[in-house]
Amino acid sequence: MQPINTREYLEKLEAAIEEQNVAFIRESMEDVHPADISQVLDELNTPQSKYVIDLLPPEVSAEILSNLDEETTRRFLRVFESAEIAALVPYMDSDDAADLLDHQPVRFREEVIALIDDRETAEHIIELLHYDEDCAGGLMAKELIKAYDTWNVVQTIEEIRRQAENVEKIHTIYVVDSQERLLGKVSIKRILLAKANTRIADIFDRDLISVESYRDKEEVSDLMQKYDLEAIPVVNIQNRLLGRITIDDIVDVITEKAEEDIAAMSGISAGAEEDDGVFRSVRARLPWLLIGMAGGLIGAQLMGLFEGDLKEITALALFTPLITATGGNVGIQNSTVVVQSLGRDVFSGNKRTEKIIRALGIAVVNAITISLIVFVFFLLYGRPFGLALVVSIALFSVVILASITGTVTPLVLDRYGVNPALASGPFITTANDLLGLTVYFSVAHWLRPLLASGPF
Repeated sequence: MQPINTREYLEKLEAAIEEQNVAFIRESMEDVHPADISQVLDELNTPQSKYVIDLLPPEVSAEILSNLDEETTRRFLRVFESAEIAALVPYMDSDDAADLLDHQPVRFREEVIALIDDRETAEHIIELLHYDEDCAGGLMAKELIKAYDTWNVVQTIEEIRRQAENVEKIHTIYVVDSQERLLGKVSIKRILLAKANTRIADIFDRDLISVESYRDKEEVSDLMQKYDLEAIPVVNIQNRLLGRITIDDIVDVITEKAEEDIAAMSGISAGAEEDDGVFRSVRARLPWLLIGMAGGLIGAQLMGLFEGDLKEITALALFTPLITATGGNVGIQNSTVVVQSLGRDVFSGNKRTEKIIRALGIAVVNAITISLIVFVFFLLYGRPFGLALVVSIALFSVVILASITGTVTPLVLDRYGVNPALASGPFITTANDLLGLTVYFSVAHWLRPLLASGPF
C-alpha cells in the first residue's frame, strides 16, 4: 500500500469517500499511526473527516480526536452526536477526555458525561474539568498504578494486573497509606525480586518528587526537565495522591512555551495562531509594529536635535545604520542568552551576579574588538582620523550599553512576571536603536571640533 502522506493518496481518498469505498479506506489506513491519519484528515473538510473516523476502530478514532488542537476539535465536534463521543471516551486517557470536553458547550459536555457507561471514568472527567488547564491538575491523568504500604508482594502483583487494564504505560508504582497520602514509589524489579510475604512498607523508596495540583504547568515542566522524569505524581494540599502527569503532556507544554517565546521575540502577541482571521492576526501584530514605528519617529526627532552637526558634517549620516544595527544585534544576543538561562532556571542567586559580570566582560572584549576593527577600516580607506575616532568611540559605548540593556531587561521583565522573551523582540531592538543614536550623535557633538578640523 502506498504512503498516505502524498497528494496522490489524498486524491484517491477523496474519491473513495465520494464513492463510499469503505474497503479502500479501511485497508489503506490499516496499521497507520493515528498521528499520520490526523495529518491526512486535516486536508479534508469536516464531513469527509467524520466519514473516515466513523470507519476506523474506536481506539484509533479516540486517539485521533485526542491529538487534535483546540480549534480543530471544536470544529470536529459540531458534527458528532453526544452518544458518539461518549462511546469513544473509554478509549482515551482521562486527561485527554477532559481536554476534549473542556471547551465545548456546557450542555454538550453534560450530555456526553451522562452517557458514559463507566461511572468511575465519568467521575474522573468531572474532577479534572474543575481544574484550570494551566495548572498541574489540568494536566494530570487519573490512570495510575498504586499500592498500599500494608500490602505484601503477592497482593501488590494481583492489584497491578487489575489496575494495569486501564493504564497504557506503567512508569512507576506509587505507594500510599490508608488515607491515600503519597509515601513514595516502588519499582516492578524490586517487587519481583522480593519474597512473596514481604510488605511494601519494607521495600518502597521514599525519595520521590511530586507536585501539588495548583502548581503552574511551567513549574511542572521545569521539574520534569530538571530531574529527567518520565512521570510525576500530583497531590493535593493534604499530600493525597490525585493522579500523574506523563512526559507526553509536558512535551506539549514545552512546545507551547517555545512557540510563545518565538512569537514574543518576533513581536506577535501570545495566543496568535497561523490560521487566525485577518482582524485577530492584525490585533496580535500591529501593537508591536506601532512600537517600532514610534521608535523610528523618536529616532528621527533625536537626529533632528543634532541637525546642526549633520549639516556641518554630513558624513555622520552615513554611519547611523552601522550604529543602530550593531546595538540591536548585541542587545538581542545578550537578551536571548539571558532568556535561555531563565528558562533553564540557572540565572538565580549567586549565579545571577556571576553571569552578569561575565556578560559585561564579554561586552567589553566585543566592544574593544569591534571599535578597533572599524577604526582601522576607516583609516585604511582614507576616512579622516576624527571621523574614525568618533564612530569607534560611539560603537564601543553602544556595545557596552546594549549589552547591559540586553542583560538587565529580561531580568526586570521576569521579576515582574512578564514574559522575558519580549526583551528579544521589537522592544529591545527599538530601545537599542534609540540608545545607539543618542550615544552616536552625543559623541559627535562633543568631539565636533575634532571632526570640523578634518577633511570630509
